[in-house]
Amino acid sequence: MKGIYIFLADGFEDVEALGTNDVLRRAGLKSQLIGLEDNPFATSSHGITVSVDFGLPFMNINHEGTTEKDILIFPGGMPGSRTLAACKPLIRLMQEHYDAGGSVAAICAAPGTVLSQLRGISGATVTCFDGFEGLLEAAGARFEPRPAIRSGRIITGRSAGHALSFALEIVKAIRPEKAAEVAHALYLNTWKSE
Repeated sequence: MKGIYIFLADGFEDVEALGTNDVLRRAGLKSQLIGLEDNPFATSSHGITVSVDFGLPFMNINHEGTTEKDILIFPGGMPGSRTLAACKPLIRLMQEHYDAGGSVAAICAAPGTVLSQLRGISGATVTCFDGFEGLLEAAGARFEPRPAIRSGRIITGRSAGHALSFALEIVKAIRPEKAAEVAHALYLNTWKSE
């Protein structure tokens, strides 16, 4: 599936979703916010309501021509990441996308709740919020407590405090020439890719 999509369920973590979206757009990348239903809005774990571009039921799903630069992104937050993980059509889409050569990215609780369901996670090096690493390790992934990690076509972030590092790792995967420029524009002079 071509493009960059950030999936939002009610209870998503504000910074992880919107901060990531902001960084991607600063890099000149078009990202879209996708809800799980036909509701045009999603509400964050801190009560901020945002409009989505469209809902999962209305996505035009075609995996032809999918590459590693096409990314599905799953923010954390509660109960948002658990709702994403329980959405069978979304998990099926994630697997089909990955199998077609696309990339996936998740941060905070979402690597554990969502990406642990990905056939292909075994052998990947990942990070997540403390307490969710067991699900990843049970699926065969190797946990490391770093801000953000790219392991093949899987990108993971540790927490809301590392959302910009996570977003920059996604930028580096798609437009590596823009990552340092965006980091500098945000005065993230200490940002370093792992």
